This record gives sequence, C-alpha cells and structure tokens, in this order.
Amino acid sequence: MSRSTIRAARPVLDVARPIAGDETFADVLVVGGGPAGAWSALKAAATGARVILVDKAHCGRSGPSSKDVVALWDFPTGPDRDEAVRRSFSRGGGLGDPEWLDRMLEETHHRIDPLLRFGYRQVAVAGGPAAAVRLDGRRYLGALRRELFRAGVEVLDHHQALYLLVDVDGVVCGAGGVQSRDRFRSWTIRAGGVVLATGGCAFLSGGAGSEGATGEGLLMAAEAGGELSGMEFSGAYGLTADSYSRDLRGGALFDESGARIEGDEFTARSAALAALAAGRRIYAERRSGPVPDGATTVPDVVDRAVDVPGRVRVRAVLQGTVRGSGGLRLTGFDCATTVPGLYAAGDIATRESITGAVGGFAGHNGGWAIASGVWAGTSAVRFAHRRGRIGAMRAIPGAGLSPRLGVDPRAVIGLVQEHTLPMRRSYWRSAGSLRDSIGELDAIWPVTAYDLGGSGADRIRARQAAALLAVARWTKYSALARTETRGVHRRTDHPGATQDWCRRLITGGVSEVWVRPA
Repeated sequence: MSRSTIRAARPVLDVARPIAGDETFADVLVVGGGPAGAWSALKAAATGARVILVDKAHCGRSGPSSKDVVALWDFPTGPDRDEAVRRSFSRGGGLGDPEWLDRMLEETHHRIDPLLRFGYRQVAVAGGPAAAVRLDGRRYLGALRRELFRAGVEVLDHHQALYLLVDVDGVVCGAGGVQSRDRFRSWTIRAGGVVLATGGCAFLSGGAGSEGATGEGLLMAAEAGGELSGMEFSGAYGLTADSYSRDLRGGALFDESGARIEGDEFTARSAALAALAAGRRIYAERRSGPVPDGATTVPDVVDRAVDVPGRVRVRAVLQGTVRGSGGLRLTGFDCATTVPGLYAAGDIATRESITGAVGGFAGHNGGWAIASGVWAGTSAVRFAHRRGRIGAMRAIPGAGLSPRLGVDPRAVIGLVQEHTLPMRRSYWRSAGSLRDSIGELDAIWPVTAYDLGGSGADRIRARQAAALLAVARWTKYSALARTETRGVHRRTDHPGATQDWCRRLITGGVSEVWVRPA
C-alpha cells in the first residue's frame, strides 16, 4: 500500500458494483479478497490498470485473517534479520530458501510505515529482538477494502469463481462463476493477467474463519495444468477452545499435570500438539478483563470443558494448507505459476521457500500475504501489457460442474473429512493409513468428476466438494512419497529425517495424480 495510495483524494464509496451483463473485461483479475488479494489488486491498480477483484464472500469481512490477529515482522537490514532468516531456515528442515525469506522481510519492512498511519503500533516480540506490528484482522481487512475503492478497484462481493478461461494457446485469460446473492447469475471476466488469491484448504475443520478455505482455486489451477509443491506439509494443526472463536496464540499453555509448557511460541505449540496427538489434555490460561491490543486470549466465560480452575481445555483443529506450506508451485520471484498468464499470492501458493517443512508461524503468513500480493500484482500487470488483445477463449472443464446432481456433495465431503481431520490421519501418518486413504479417495473421484454438479447453490456445493477431494488426494499421494519425518509431515514408519529427502516434491494431475521430486 503505497503512500500515494493512502493520500488519494478520491472519495471512498464502499459499494461493490455488479457486472453489467454477463461478461466484462479487466487488465488484471484478482480472485480472492483476503490480504494477499487486496495487496495484489492495489499494486496492479497503482499502475493505472483496470482491476477487478472477485470474492466468494465479502471482501474485508471473511477469511481466517478476519478472525485473528495478523502479526508482521519488522526487520530492517542487519543482524536481526540475518538471525531471523537463519532460525527460520533451521526450523523449516532445510527446505526453505534464505533469499526468498530475505526478500519477503524487505518487502514487509517497506510496507510497515503506511500501516502505522492507520494507528497500529509496534510491540516487542516475545523471545525475539525485533519489533512487530500486530494487526486486528477485521480492522486490517476493513482498511484494505477502503484502499481498494480509493484506488479504483472494482470489488465484486459474493462472486464465486468456478473455472478459469484460456485462449487457443492455453494461456489463462480470465475466469467465470456465479453470483451467490443474485439468483446465481453467471458471470465471465476476461483479463490480460489473473492472480489467484483464494487461500489454502482447511477441509471445513471448523477453524475460525476457515469455512471458505475449501481449495477451489487449487483445483482450478490444476485443471489448467498447474503444478503444486509441498502438499505433504498439510498436517498443520492449530489450538482452539470451543468457547473461543480465535486460534490460541501467544498465551501460556499447560499440560494435564498443571506444569507450564516452556519454550517460545513455536516450540510450546509443537509440544502441546504432540501431547494432544498422544491423547493427553492441554489447557490454556483463562483471562478476564480488557484484552490488550494485539492479544489473543481466552475470554472469561463459562465453558463446560473447563475442569481446571482458571484454565480452559483446548483441542487441535486441522488447518491444512492454510497454516501448512503446500500450494501452487511458483516459478520465480514474480509469483508466476506453471500456467502462463496465471499468478498466485498468499496461502494458495506454496510457502516452502519461506517456511520450509513447517507451517506459517509468527510473522510468516502475514508478511507472505503482503510480499506475494505485491509481486503477483506487479507481474500480472506486466504480463497483461505484453500480451495485448485477447482472442477467442474457452472455459476449462472442471470436476463438480456437471449439469445434474447425481451425487450428494455431503457424502463426498464426509469421506474427505474422515481421511483428513483426525490426528491419526494427518498429524501421524504411515504407509498403511495413507494407502487406505488413497484407495477410498481415488475410488470416488470418477463418480465425483462426472456425476457431481447441479445448478444454483447445488453447483457451488458440488464444486466445493470436488475441490476438497482433489486437495485431499494431492496431500495423501505426496505424504506417501516422502518416506521420512520432516516439519509438519510425520511418519510413524519413518520417524527421522534423512538427507536424501532434503528436497521438494512436486505434484499435480486431476484424474490421475502424479508426484515427482523437484
């Protein structure tokens, strides 16, 4: 968000405009209205390009960031940043890339000052030498939405994207979908460059704000020939309490004996999750009174799960690729995918270069949303200008888009959740359990691909079910191929990390899933 954008004199009109007719054109189309999508659209619009942003829900009020505190590291060039890069590379099991992380921290540092103009303050990072900005997610997204309108971005709420458009050469040139708040009317947007920022996939686990993180963007890209990377690193779990809507981060954790779990945030959470996976109980400190800016604490409410005075019992909730590091494979710092004309930003893109084999923690995810958003928006505009006029186009056929509803999407989703949500399936893995999951998920795919669909709301649910199934298959195939334990990928039959596996796994395919080492 540049200073010139913040000082723009254009009045703010926070009204998302509908498309006139069924088809329109933009220089850049951004699919997804979270922080990464907003930064992409802002950067593209700053060049004078016509930018349209579509969101399946309400841009600025939905997604995981809207329910949590967004932490951003502020590391200027120097020894503190060097230490942060070194520590992240070590925790990531050696699969990260120090140059990528350094570039991300530089981009985030460059954007911190404009955010401070919104009234956010820098606070000390527990256990670290640097300062950070902790943003209330709802307020942060609201500020980004206002900036989108000031910049002239056309924001289209409740526009569910269902498929990508390609030209005769297979270059992505837009997307299409339905308007969920306008009798499911179809829409089509041609664009010179497309940025996918639809987020990761949490398999409808019930995590705060993750109900929309169902993987449609990943499926759309794969159907266009896109490749994915790091999908085995999808066993990321968060800690939550039933009486509390936010992910529990930053607070003290205790084991069932009452002893505090020591260590920094990363190590304490890892120990707590391991204990939960072993069947033990974990508690968080119960606080009351005003909550300080940036804090994430458990409110003082009555909770039937409380069996220790002053503390609340917590449970693990699968966060999948939202907090894991898997996603669309990027070919370079421009955030281009392996499909021409298609760029990715935020959680939909692989974060292996940033976090390695572990999920996003501390300031990783918030900084990645900013950096990848800025890079993808810049690149999409550049590509659109080089491309020029768009010729004939066609929609890419997709799973779950059949005109008839022959399979109940709930049955598909139930099967996917049976093989993803339990900790015995995703926290701990083995060849036996993975092959069992693959067998059942593969068996239902042909039926899903050709007999799952419908019209109106049924079409949206069918596409969602197909996407959840596709993501589950990619994660299982990748996890079976990596015969070691590294980061959030834990194999009971291969308990240690091996040097031979200090490499990345690429996966793809829709009807037939494939996996190969990078």
